[in-house]
Amino acid sequence: MGAAVAVLLIKERHIVEAFRRAGATTAEKAVVPEDINVGTHGAAWRVLHNRAIMRSTADGRYYLDELSWEASRRLRQQRLLIVVMLVAAFAIWYIGPWRR
Repeated sequence: MGAAVAVLLIKERHIVEAFRRAGATTAEKAVVPEDINVGTHGAAWRVLHNRAIMRSTADGRYYLDELSWEASRRLRQQRLLIVVMLVAAFAIWYIGPWRR
């Protein structure tokens, strides 16, 4: 499962970078994803679109919402930190000298 998550994150980053390279970071500069070799049928695209990181315009073009992307990254980092802290706390409790 960890490998699948890693692949999803890598694909998300590739999509974001493609839109950045194309300069599609505002509605006025939106592009058709296929024009920059980005597919819209994968899980990574769905995640980005559902989280409003990839936003659509009325004419079917898309652009990267940088603020949403950064907010999503910060939230993921916070969640990861919490999980690491919980694992560390459990390890300390489980291995602790009072457990003998």
